[in-house]
Amino acid sequence: MIQETSTPETQPTYSTRNFSVRLSSTPRGARLARLLATEQLRAWGLPLDPARQLVAELATNASTHGRVPGRDFGLMLCVIDNTLRIEVTDTR
Repeated sequence: MIQETSTPETQPTYSTRNFSVRLSSTPRGARLARLLATEQLRAWGLPLDPARQLVAELATNASTHGRVPGRDFGLMLCVIDNTLRIEVTDTR
């Protein structure tokens, strides 16, 4: 008698990369967010546009419309299996 054994399916492995930073809610902080995101994307070997433009727009909005004196806004970049997630949180 021949028995067939099956091996359990292997779990998919995900390549995850994260970058996060808090920046001042000023035009300078928004500019720095764009520059830091550009350098991080370049280091990860990902295309720069349109991600750079999205970060610039979101960071400018967070520093302009969500500004609370003395509070910073946050930028987070996360890559999971070649999918880039951009998060910008304002101070409110």
